[in-house]
Amino acid sequence: MEIRGFIPQVLPASMLSLASGVPSAPPGTIFVKAAQGGYAVPPRKFTLHFGRATNDVHVAVGADDFYVSRLHGVFTCDGNQWWLRNEGKRPIQMPGADMVLRGHELPMTAGYTPLTIETPNCKSHLLEVHIVGYPGNVQEGDSQMSTATSDVYYLGHAERLVLTALAQRYLRQDRYPQPVSWKQVADDLNRVATYRSWTPRIAEHTIAALRKRLAAGRDPISGILREDGIGEPVGNTLNDNLIRALLKNATLIPQDLYLLGEEI
Repeated sequence: MEIRGFIPQVLPASMLSLASGVPSAPPGTIFVKAAQGGYAVPPRKFTLHFGRATNDVHVAVGADDFYVSRLHGVFTCDGNQWWLRNEGKRPIQMPGADMVLRGHELPMTAGYTPLTIETPNCKSHLLEVHIVGYPGNVQEGDSQMSTATSDVYYLGHAERLVLTALAQRYLRQDRYPQPVSWKQVADDLNRVATYRSWTPRIAEHTIAALRKRLAAGRDPISGILREDGIGEPVGNTLNDNLIRALLKNATLIPQDLYLLGEEI
């Protein structure tokens, strides 16, 4: 699709999560969505505003939470690259442990990126961003290519269920998150997945098998298996590396917490 065939447009609140993909759009188009709806803009000189002030921004986020700034941030484009800048008082949480502080900015990468704004009243406001592959990364003659998505890894239902329970602190954007104990994983799964009996050993073996599979796949993840001659890793290092890698490429996203019965 050519840029002139795609105009800036409102995204309805009923639109599915951007993690599932976006409609056909020119490379470089940004889609931004929160609970109340969103906005999409092709690559052009543009500033897309988001924040609490519903009538003054393109994308309203945290409209019922006074800890979210009226203008909390902007996405700006120079005609090609999109940048995120935090204009609010609260930091914007990137996948993993990185944060964008007030007055700071960073370039956005193509694909799906879930952002969150955490507030002192224990609310977590999700802002989904999906950028179609940038024009500089598209070969000539590929203007009709399908929308680019993140290179996510396949997870079976049981793998995703156990992983979500293990990574729940990361998905809730807790400060300095660590994997929960295997006992807590089993307890949580026995509460929400009653079709089988979960034990700490079953949960641990499920994740160990997953680490082994993803360390040997087509696009292997490093740092998730013990290396001979290096000694035992400290604490939860292997699982922490696994979780952060899957958060980074959006294989694991905050919406997965619904598997634990949480509303997102």
